[in-house]
Amino acid sequence: MKRPLVGALTAALLGAAALTGVSAGPATATSHDAAGTDSTQQAGSTQQKAAPDFAGTVALSNCSGSVVRVPQSQPTDPALVLSNGHCLESGMPDPGTVVVDEPSSRSFTLLDAGANEVGTLNATKIAYGTMTDTDASIYELSTTYEEIESEYGIKPLDIAPEHPKEGTNVTVVSGYWKDTYSCAIDGFAHQLKEGGWTQKDSIRYTPECQVIGGTSGSPLVDDATGQVVGVNNTTNENGEECTLNNPCEVDENGNVTVHEGIGYAQQVYLFADCITTGNKIDLSLPECELPSP
Repeated sequence: MKRPLVGALTAALLGAAALTGVSAGPATATSHDAAGTDSTQQAGSTQQKAAPDFAGTVALSNCSGSVVRVPQSQPTDPALVLSNGHCLESGMPDPGTVVVDEPSSRSFTLLDAGANEVGTLNATKIAYGTMTDTDASIYELSTTYEEIESEYGIKPLDIAPEHPKEGTNVTVVSGYWKDTYSCAIDGFAHQLKEGGWTQKDSIRYTPECQVIGGTSGSPLVDDATGQVVGVNNTTNENGEECTLNNPCEVDENGNVTVHEGIGYAQQVYLFADCITTGNKIDLSLPECELPSP
Protein backbone atom coordinates (compact mmCIF):
# COMPACT_ATOMS: atom_id res chain seq x y z
CA MET A 1 0.00 0.00 0.00
CA LYS A 2 1.07 3.63 -0.31
CA ARG A 3 2.27 3.66 3.23
CA PRO A 4 1.59 6.41 5.80
CA LEU A 5 4.32 9.04 5.96
CA VAL A 6 5.45 8.16 9.47
CA GLY A 7 8.54 5.97 9.57
CA ALA A 8 7.81 4.66 6.09
CA LEU A 9 9.27 7.11 3.58
CA THR A 10 12.28 6.56 1.39
CA ALA A 11 14.94 9.27 1.27
CA ALA A 12 13.57 10.38 -2.07
CA LEU A 13 10.10 10.90 -0.67
CA LEU A 14 11.49 12.74 2.32
CA GLY A 15 13.23 15.06 -0.10
CA ALA A 16 9.99 15.60 -1.94
CA ALA A 17 8.23 16.37 1.31
CA ALA A 18 10.84 18.97 2.19
CA LEU A 19 10.44 20.65 -1.18
CA THR A 20 6.67 20.51 -1.35
CA GLY A 21 5.73 21.22 2.23
CA VAL A 22 2.50 20.16 3.91
CA SER A 23 1.36 23.27 5.73
CA ALA A 24 1.89 25.88 3.04
CA GLY A 25 -0.97 25.81 0.57
CA PRO A 26 0.20 26.67 -2.97
CA ALA A 27 -1.52 29.40 -4.97
CA THR A 28 -1.94 26.95 -7.83
CA ALA A 29 -2.26 23.18 -7.80
CA THR A 30 -0.22 20.88 -10.00
CA SER A 31 -1.91 18.01 -11.80
CA HIS A 32 -0.52 15.03 -13.64
CA ASP A 33 -2.60 14.59 -16.76
CA ALA A 34 -3.29 11.50 -18.84
CA ALA A 35 -0.21 12.18 -20.93
CA GLY A 36 1.97 11.95 -17.84
CA THR A 37 3.01 15.63 -17.90
CA ASP A 38 2.68 18.31 -15.24
CA SER A 39 0.40 21.26 -15.91
CA THR A 40 -0.73 24.22 -13.83
CA GLN A 41 -4.46 24.81 -13.47
CA GLN A 42 -5.14 28.48 -14.13
CA ALA A 43 -8.41 30.38 -14.37
CA GLY A 44 -9.57 30.82 -17.95
CA SER A 45 -7.19 28.24 -19.39
CA THR A 46 -8.51 26.43 -22.45
CA GLN A 47 -5.47 24.25 -23.01
CA GLN A 48 -6.63 21.35 -20.86
CA LYS A 49 -9.69 20.11 -19.03
CA ALA A 50 -9.33 21.05 -15.36
CA ALA A 51 -9.03 18.17 -12.94
CA PRO A 52 -11.51 17.92 -10.06
CA ASP A 53 -10.61 20.53 -7.46
CA PHE A 54 -9.60 20.14 -3.80
CA ALA A 55 -12.78 21.40 -2.10
CA GLY A 56 -13.75 18.91 0.59
CA THR A 57 -10.45 17.04 0.60
CA VAL A 58 -8.42 16.83 3.79
CA ALA A 59 -4.87 16.20 4.90
CA LEU A 60 -4.22 13.72 7.69
CA SER A 61 -0.96 13.58 9.63
CA ASN A 62 0.26 10.81 7.34
CA CYS A 63 -2.27 10.39 4.51
CA SER A 64 -5.01 12.03 2.46
CA GLY A 65 -8.79 11.89 2.78
CA SER A 66 -12.06 13.62 2.00
CA VAL A 67 -15.30 14.75 3.63
CA VAL A 68 -17.97 12.52 2.10
CA ARG A 69 -21.67 11.80 2.18
CA VAL A 70 -23.87 8.95 0.93
CA PRO A 71 -27.28 9.53 -0.69
CA GLN A 72 -29.12 9.10 2.62
CA SER A 73 -26.91 11.54 4.55
CA GLN A 74 -28.64 14.65 5.89
CA PRO A 75 -27.22 18.18 6.36
CA THR A 76 -27.62 17.88 10.14
CA ASP A 77 -25.78 14.54 10.34
CA PRO A 78 -22.24 14.35 11.75
CA ALA A 79 -19.93 14.63 8.74
CA LEU A 80 -17.79 11.67 7.67
CA VAL A 81 -14.17 11.54 6.48
CA LEU A 82 -13.05 8.76 4.13
CA SER A 83 -9.47 7.47 4.07
CA ASN A 84 -7.62 4.13 4.10
CA GLY A 85 -7.63 1.45 6.76
CA HIS A 86 -3.85 1.48 6.72
CA CYS A 87 -3.90 5.20 7.62
CA LEU A 88 -5.49 4.63 11.05
CA GLU A 89 -3.62 6.31 13.91
CA SER A 90 -3.47 2.90 15.63
CA GLY A 91 -1.52 1.44 12.70
CA MET A 92 -2.38 -1.11 10.04
CA PRO A 93 -5.18 -3.47 11.20
CA ASP A 94 -4.16 -7.12 11.11
CA PRO A 95 -5.77 -9.33 8.47
CA GLY A 96 -9.27 -10.20 9.65
CA THR A 97 -9.50 -7.20 11.98
CA VAL A 98 -12.41 -4.76 11.62
CA VAL A 99 -12.52 -1.60 13.77
CA VAL A 100 -16.01 -0.24 14.54
CA ASP A 101 -17.03 2.73 16.73
CA GLU A 102 -13.64 3.26 18.32
CA PRO A 103 -13.14 6.68 20.01
CA SER A 104 -10.78 9.03 18.16
CA SER A 105 -9.65 12.63 18.56
CA ARG A 106 -7.87 12.77 15.21
CA SER A 107 -7.75 16.11 13.38
CA PHE A 108 -7.96 16.81 9.64
CA THR A 109 -6.87 19.89 7.69
CA LEU A 110 -9.69 20.98 5.37
CA LEU A 111 -8.86 22.35 1.91
CA ASP A 112 -10.82 24.63 -0.41
CA ALA A 113 -11.02 24.37 -4.20
CA GLY A 114 -7.61 26.00 -4.65
CA ALA A 115 -5.88 23.69 -2.13
CA ASN A 116 -5.75 26.43 0.52
CA GLU A 117 -5.97 25.26 4.14
CA VAL A 118 -9.15 26.78 5.56
CA GLY A 119 -9.72 25.02 8.86
CA THR A 120 -9.36 21.99 11.11
CA LEU A 121 -11.97 19.28 11.55
CA ASN A 122 -11.97 16.87 14.48
CA ALA A 123 -13.10 13.27 14.75
CA THR A 124 -15.10 11.80 17.59
CA LYS A 125 -14.59 8.21 16.53
CA ILE A 126 -13.41 5.75 13.91
CA ALA A 127 -16.80 4.63 12.64
CA TYR A 128 -15.24 1.89 10.50
CA GLY A 129 -11.78 0.72 9.51
CA THR A 130 -10.27 -2.41 8.01
CA MET A 131 -7.72 -3.81 5.57
CA THR A 132 -9.70 -7.01 5.04
CA ASP A 133 -11.46 -7.32 1.65
CA THR A 134 -10.90 -3.57 1.25
CA ASP A 135 -8.59 -0.87 2.63
CA ALA A 136 -10.84 1.87 3.95
CA SER A 137 -11.68 3.91 7.02
CA ILE A 138 -14.56 6.21 7.89
CA TYR A 139 -14.22 8.78 10.67
CA GLU A 140 -17.21 10.49 12.26
CA LEU A 141 -16.64 14.19 12.96
CA SER A 142 -17.76 16.50 15.76
CA THR A 143 -19.28 18.87 13.17
CA THR A 144 -22.20 18.45 10.79
CA TYR A 145 -22.22 19.00 7.04
CA GLU A 146 -24.24 22.20 7.38
CA GLU A 147 -21.85 23.53 10.03
CA ILE A 148 -18.88 22.90 7.73
CA GLU A 149 -20.63 24.59 4.82
CA SER A 150 -21.70 27.54 6.97
CA GLU A 151 -18.22 28.14 8.37
CA TYR A 152 -16.05 27.29 5.36
CA GLY A 153 -18.39 27.35 2.35
CA ILE A 154 -17.42 23.77 1.49
CA LYS A 155 -19.77 20.92 0.67
CA PRO A 156 -18.95 17.21 1.04
CA LEU A 157 -18.07 14.96 -1.88
CA ASP A 158 -20.75 12.48 -2.87
CA ILE A 159 -19.94 8.76 -2.75
CA ALA A 160 -21.28 7.13 -5.91
CA PRO A 161 -23.77 4.42 -4.90
CA GLU A 162 -22.99 2.23 -7.92
CA HIS A 163 -19.98 0.15 -8.99
CA PRO A 164 -17.70 2.20 -11.29
CA LYS A 165 -17.16 1.23 -14.92
CA GLU A 166 -14.01 0.29 -16.80
CA GLY A 167 -12.74 3.15 -18.97
CA THR A 168 -14.06 5.91 -16.70
CA ASN A 169 -11.78 8.96 -16.58
CA VAL A 170 -10.81 9.57 -12.96
CA THR A 171 -8.58 11.77 -10.81
CA VAL A 172 -6.81 10.99 -7.54
CA VAL A 173 -7.03 14.17 -5.43
CA SER A 174 -4.43 14.22 -2.64
CA GLY A 175 -5.06 16.60 0.24
CA TYR A 176 -1.71 15.69 1.79
CA TRP A 177 0.36 16.73 -1.25
CA LYS A 178 -2.17 19.21 -2.69
CA ASP A 179 -1.69 17.36 -5.96
CA THR A 180 -3.81 15.48 -8.48
CA TYR A 181 -3.21 12.47 -10.74
CA SER A 182 -5.47 11.87 -13.75
CA CYS A 183 -5.93 8.59 -15.61
CA ALA A 184 -8.69 6.05 -16.33
CA ILE A 185 -10.02 2.88 -14.74
CA ASP A 186 -8.18 0.09 -16.53
CA GLY A 187 -10.14 -2.76 -14.95
CA PHE A 188 -10.78 -4.61 -11.70
CA ALA A 189 -8.71 -7.16 -9.79
CA HIS A 190 -10.65 -10.17 -8.48
CA GLN A 191 -8.24 -10.31 -5.55
CA LEU A 192 -5.35 -8.00 -4.73
CA LYS A 193 -2.80 -9.59 -2.40
CA GLU A 194 -0.15 -7.53 -0.60
CA GLY A 195 1.86 -8.94 2.27
CA GLY A 196 -0.67 -10.71 4.49
CA TRP A 197 -3.65 -8.66 3.28
CA THR A 198 -6.19 -9.40 0.56
CA GLN A 199 -8.59 -6.90 -1.02
CA LYS A 200 -11.43 -7.78 -3.39
CA ASP A 201 -12.61 -6.15 -6.62
CA SER A 202 -9.86 -3.52 -6.51
CA ILE A 203 -9.84 -0.72 -9.07
CA ARG A 204 -6.78 -0.80 -11.35
CA TYR A 205 -5.50 2.48 -12.85
CA THR A 206 -4.03 3.07 -16.28
CA PRO A 207 -0.30 3.93 -16.00
CA GLU A 208 -0.73 7.72 -15.88
CA CYS A 209 -1.69 7.73 -12.17
CA GLN A 210 1.80 7.47 -10.69
CA VAL A 211 0.69 7.98 -7.10
CA ILE A 212 3.22 8.26 -4.27
CA GLY A 213 3.35 7.85 -0.48
CA GLY A 214 0.99 10.29 1.20
CA THR A 215 -1.67 9.92 -1.50
CA SER A 216 -3.09 7.01 0.49
CA GLY A 217 -6.73 7.67 1.30
CA SER A 218 -7.23 10.17 -1.51
CA PRO A 219 -10.67 10.14 -3.11
CA LEU A 220 -10.79 8.72 -6.63
CA VAL A 221 -13.13 11.14 -8.39
CA ASP A 222 -15.11 10.49 -11.56
CA ASP A 223 -14.15 13.40 -13.83
CA ALA A 224 -17.60 13.55 -15.43
CA THR A 225 -19.81 13.38 -12.33
CA GLY A 226 -17.55 14.66 -9.54
CA GLN A 227 -18.57 11.67 -7.42
CA VAL A 228 -16.13 9.58 -5.39
CA VAL A 229 -15.86 6.12 -6.98
CA GLY A 230 -12.89 4.77 -5.03
CA VAL A 231 -10.28 5.41 -2.37
CA ASN A 232 -6.63 5.32 -3.51
CA ASN A 233 -4.49 2.83 -1.61
CA THR A 234 -1.51 1.13 -3.25
CA THR A 235 0.96 0.67 -6.13
CA ASN A 236 3.26 -2.13 -7.23
CA GLU A 237 6.53 -0.28 -6.76
CA ASN A 238 9.21 -2.57 -8.20
CA GLY A 239 7.66 -5.65 -9.74
CA GLU A 240 7.80 -8.01 -6.78
CA GLU A 241 4.99 -10.53 -6.35
CA CYS A 242 2.47 -10.10 -3.51
CA THR A 243 4.91 -8.40 -1.10
CA LEU A 244 4.38 -5.22 0.92
CA ASN A 245 4.19 -2.28 -1.52
CA ASN A 246 4.11 -4.77 -4.40
CA PRO A 247 0.54 -6.05 -4.68
CA CYS A 248 -0.28 -8.83 -7.12
CA GLU A 249 -3.57 -9.73 -8.76
CA VAL A 250 -5.11 -13.17 -8.37
CA ASP A 251 -7.92 -14.13 -10.74
CA GLU A 252 -10.84 -16.52 -10.20
CA ASN A 253 -8.65 -19.48 -11.24
CA GLY A 254 -5.77 -18.60 -8.93
CA ASN A 255 -3.53 -17.18 -11.66
CA VAL A 256 -1.18 -14.48 -10.38
CA THR A 257 -0.36 -11.32 -12.37
CA VAL A 258 2.02 -8.49 -11.48
CA HIS A 259 1.66 -4.99 -12.95
CA GLU A 260 4.81 -3.09 -12.03
CA GLY A 261 4.25 0.62 -11.56
CA ILE A 262 0.47 0.34 -11.59
CA GLY A 263 -1.72 1.82 -8.86
CA TYR A 264 -4.97 0.66 -7.29
CA ALA A 265 -7.98 1.97 -5.38
CA GLN A 266 -10.68 0.28 -3.33
CA GLN A 267 -14.43 0.33 -3.92
CA VAL A 268 -16.53 2.83 -1.93
CA TYR A 269 -20.07 2.23 -3.27
CA LEU A 270 -20.33 -0.46 -0.57
CA PHE A 271 -20.64 2.26 2.09
CA ALA A 272 -23.92 3.45 0.58
CA ASP A 273 -25.50 0.15 1.66
CA CYS A 274 -23.96 0.15 5.14
CA ILE A 275 -24.87 3.61 6.47
CA THR A 276 -28.22 4.26 8.11
CA THR A 277 -30.07 7.12 9.82
CA GLY A 278 -27.77 9.68 11.41
CA ASN A 279 -24.83 8.62 9.22
CA LYS A 280 -24.23 5.58 11.42
CA ILE A 281 -22.45 2.48 10.14
CA ASP A 282 -24.77 -0.52 10.44
CA LEU A 283 -23.14 -3.73 9.25
CA SER A 284 -26.36 -5.66 9.88
CA LEU A 285 -28.23 -3.94 7.06
CA PRO A 286 -29.46 -6.58 4.56
CA GLU A 287 -27.57 -5.11 1.57
CA CYS A 288 -24.35 -4.35 3.47
CA GLU A 289 -21.36 -6.34 2.19
CA LEU A 290 -18.56 -4.77 4.22
CA PRO A 291 -16.70 -7.22 6.46
CA SER A 292 -17.82 -7.37 10.09
CA PRO A 293 -15.69 -7.88 13.21
